Amino acid sequence: MTSSSSSSINQASSRDELRELVRSQLAMLLHQGNYEGAKSLLVPVQSPDIAEAIAGLPEALQAIAFRLLSKNRSIEVFEYLDTDTQENLLAEFKRQEFREIVDQMSPDDRARLFDELPAKLVSRLLNQLSPEERDATALLLGYKPGTAGRMMTPEYIALRQDFTVEQAFDQIRQQAHVAETIYHLYVTEADRHLIGILSLRDLVTAQPDQIIADVMTREVVSVHTDTDQEEVAQIIQRYDFITVPVVDAEERLVGIVTVDDILDVVQAETTEDIYTLGGVEAGEKDYFQTNLFTVARRRVVWLFVLLITNTGTITVIQQQEELLEQVVELAAFIPLLIDTGGNVGAQSSTVVIRGLNTDEVQTRNALKIIRREAIAGTCLGIMLGVVVTVWAYVQVDFGVALAVGVSLLAISLLASVAGAALPFLFKALKFDPALMSAPFITTIVDVLGVFIYLYVARMILGL
Repeated sequence: MTSSSSSSINQASSRDELRELVRSQLAMLLHQGNYEGAKSLLVPVQSPDIAEAIAGLPEALQAIAFRLLSKNRSIEVFEYLDTDTQENLLAEFKRQEFREIVDQMSPDDRARLFDELPAKLVSRLLNQLSPEERDATALLLGYKPGTAGRMMTPEYIALRQDFTVEQAFDQIRQQAHVAETIYHLYVTEADRHLIGILSLRDLVTAQPDQIIADVMTREVVSVHTDTDQEEVAQIIQRYDFITVPVVDAEERLVGIVTVDDILDVVQAETTEDIYTLGGVEAGEKDYFQTNLFTVARRRVVWLFVLLITNTGTITVIQQQEELLEQVVELAAFIPLLIDTGGNVGAQSSTVVIRGLNTDEVQTRNALKIIRREAIAGTCLGIMLGVVVTVWAYVQVDFGVALAVGVSLLAISLLASVAGAALPFLFKALKFDPALMSAPFITTIVDVLGVFIYLYVARMILGL
């Protein structure tokens, strides 16, 4: 069974196939009680894939599978697990196992775990940590969530500017086993004041007797402990950094943020924006880890907003009921016009919101962008209006067809301007631009679109 499992692992042709194979075979071996086979199965598998496989097991089997790992491997795998699985495992561990695993975690991963645990349990865990790890964790937990200080790690390598390159290598050898990364090194003064940075490449290519002050770069890009995590992500992306140093108010180096943590931030922020664009309240847990009542609660708020605002469309139609009774054909084109307007507005808002989130679009350029979208909306309205007028003329008289075409042009212009302008308005009011989501813009365009259509029709038809 063991050799068969290992052979299957080696023959997996893709990462998805490998993960699925590990999950299925691990569950089968554990159900059979073949723990040696399960242990051998996990040996060649990467830690993130093991974490995913364990998370996919029934809760009763998760602790069994985790205990099959070696001590060093188990700590690494534990950091890749989602918070719910971590909590389930911690509940199964004896106090000594509990303390050892948490104590060996990196400070930033430990702080993220503590964020999700009950306060009493966090207090107990902090008391069980070694003094060094307790201080490092307390430092991170003292900063506001969502900031560089909260997500940084204090495990970095600092050098003195009067070191020689050879002395720097000696320092790296001594601290490499506890540092988060050794590829970027930071030069500080006695008070930890950050004065320079250099890469491992700089050291390797320098002469052994050169002084660090002659090798380092003095123009350091850093962030402060209270810098928002989204801004940290933008800085790392802009400068193609692997790490970015974090300094306090006195410009003293207190930690670093690494690109792997930023990728988690980018994923979380993108997920939140996508949920908001769809009018859904973002949640911290997976879809399948959330009960259906919570799923419904997250969606119902926006649906109620849309339901209430859509009553405006009903009011407009009721006010123009006499016109619709005289020209019944007008009613048939209302869905086409409001749907098209909503789609045009959603396109404009999506472009602007994404641009604001990536800093490609700046608030100071708001008028230029709104004007650009207005021109684009006019072009779209002309193209769509001509096609719809011809198509409508085949079915109804020319007056109604012309009213549809002209209205579509006006609605496209309105939708483009609204879709581009409203996110800027929300940003100016200190709200998330993504709140000006496609459903909300669609509703606004619906109400005004119906009003424009029926008003234009009344003018063209002389009613």
